[in-house]
Amino acid sequence: MNIAIVGTGYVGLVSGACFAEMGVNVFCVDVNAEKIEGLKNGIIPIYEPGLTTIVQRNYEADRLHFTTDLPSVLNDMDMVFIAVGTPSDETGNADLSAVFEVAKTIADNLSRYILIVTKSTVPVGTTYKVKELIRNQLNERGLFDLEFDVASNPEFLKEGAAVDDFMSPDRVVVGVETERAKELMSKLYRPFLLNNFRVIFMDILSSEMTKYASNAMLATRISFMNDIANLCEQVGADVNMVRRGMGSDSRIGKKFLYPGCGYGGSCFPKDIRALIKVAENVGYEMNVLKAVEEVNNRQKTILFRKFNAYFQGNIKGKTAAVWGLSFKPETDDMRDAPSLTLIRSLLDAGVNVRAYDPAAMKEAKRYLGDSIYYASDIYDAANDADALIVPTEWKEFRLPNWGILRKIMNNYLVVDGRNIYNREELESYGFEYRGIGQK
Repeated sequence: MNIAIVGTGYVGLVSGACFAEMGVNVFCVDVNAEKIEGLKNGIIPIYEPGLTTIVQRNYEADRLHFTTDLPSVLNDMDMVFIAVGTPSDETGNADLSAVFEVAKTIADNLSRYILIVTKSTVPVGTTYKVKELIRNQLNERGLFDLEFDVASNPEFLKEGAAVDDFMSPDRVVVGVETERAKELMSKLYRPFLLNNFRVIFMDILSSEMTKYASNAMLATRISFMNDIANLCEQVGADVNMVRRGMGSDSRIGKKFLYPGCGYGGSCFPKDIRALIKVAENVGYEMNVLKAVEEVNNRQKTILFRKFNAYFQGNIKGKTAAVWGLSFKPETDDMRDAPSLTLIRSLLDAGVNVRAYDPAAMKEAKRYLGDSIYYASDIYDAANDADALIVPTEWKEFRLPNWGILRKIMNNYLVVDGRNIYNREELESYGFEYRGIGQK
């Protein structure tokens, strides 16, 4: 089977590499010639555990190819995946210009049947707009009888575990409107699901909505727990105990009940905004999701507020060590990261920032430039600091040497944005501990 995947960002590159790992002949296409040349030379533009290995292995095996020229390979493909970015525009709507540009390129060069699959996260109805655009342009070319199909195949990958998620998915959601398209998608995914074929076929509109609804539910759970955590602090309860009590209810479950300093990344913030806009465009108001977004925006300020409150507002000239810059562990993605809200607030207040992250230092410079000190490790970051603030729970942060930190820090405040530390242990070393949702 031959497939092309247009877009070598997070979704496109992971998808292409994993399809190739299963023996599919994959052409990854991108307009960025520098990125394509880098991929040919083993330079992976994103940090994702396990991805470098399978990209290099399948490129060397001649199953994974990289090109900037979609027209040159288009008519040798069985299907083309559209996996380009759909960032929020200034109004909160998803920017679909790249999706439609790919559709136009396909329509201008297509000469045989092909299945066109939208894998980008797109508002409900986008796949049909792609179909209409291609059909109209084929008609303008006089190709009235040229058949093609469209399908929707949203991704549900977790950054930091994307390769494992793709190779052994919980489920694969596919929206189709013809048996031919269903057969092609079944053939493509069967190797991943030999023991339990968990492909859920549905109509195209429902598949597009499933992606948004899934992310919206997960974001809602996060914001709900953050709201509960903040209330716990006010009434003297411990959110860690509350979470355990809630999670033991099988109707609720344990996942996504961890309070923290807000969600970020490439999916939740963008998708929540887009779904709110989708509703507004048809005259409906998503009140719950508006509250989810409001709570999250407020939660991103909680680390700064705790730091500021401890020093009673006298923070100008203080130094803060920040451990963790990416929006979550095992990724270098800093889009909408809580660390950015924290650091910008610290800088605006005249605080010196010393930061460290295992993967996102280079990415951080794109956002923060030379406004902070980029440390070589966690102890370099904490040197002469008045407080240690942890927005991201990387594993290497979990068991630091508190004795060393006690010696090299000026003051001994720890603001734990992910509740990874034990209050009693830190207090035994003489640290003041501030977690989320705890007394």
